[in-house]
Amino acid sequence: MENILIAGATGDTGKRIVEILNNTESFNPLALIRKEEQRQQFEDMEVEAVMGDLEGDVSHVMKGIDKVIFAAGSGGDTPKEKTIAVDRDGAKKVIDAAKNANIKKFIMLSSMGADDPSKNEDLKDYLEAKKEADEYLRDSGLNYTIVRPGALTDDLGLAKVEVAKDSLNKRGEISRDDVAFILVMSLADPLVKNMTFEAIEGEESIKSALIELSAQG
Repeated sequence: MENILIAGATGDTGKRIVEILNNTESFNPLALIRKEEQRQQFEDMEVEAVMGDLEGDVSHVMKGIDKVIFAAGSGGDTPKEKTIAVDRDGAKKVIDAAKNANIKKFIMLSSMGADDPSKNEDLKDYLEAKKEADEYLRDSGLNYTIVRPGALTDDLGLAKVEVAKDSLNKRGEISRDDVAFILVMSLADPLVKNMTFEAIEGEESIKSALIELSAQG
């Protein structure tokens, strides 16, 4: 089994990722937590937790890790300083730690609109931070996948999506369930290797959509 570190494991999408991974035979999830009191919820699931603060030191968190899913995020409604600390600088710290540990693949949960933050004034700081983190990952030399979903909802996942390399050229929504499944599917090699793509709810199964996307190279 491959050991998968999930940054942002305590978030709404992160929890879904942990649950999916915990029910697979190929992956063993390890939840990155910031506070000791967060450990119990994962122990109840028989999931190991690793202490590390994205605003502090994370250089130690890659021990025994094979791949990383970075699903942490301020959500865009926090002060600019916090957004920068988590979404940009926190991501960069995890990328650096992953590179030093020679991890096999790094999956980044980004956001639709991160390609051009100037188009969304309300979320400009958040999208700018995501854009810089995405660019840092692409330049890192790591095997990566960057997933840029549309607006996240708490609706039940339908496992049906519409995806496009780089940009869909339209807006849309997608459930956190489906985003979590996309991120987990992206762990598989050689699916969506070194690719950035957008995703919203659609008509095609997630698996076939990612296989088709991968074929585009």
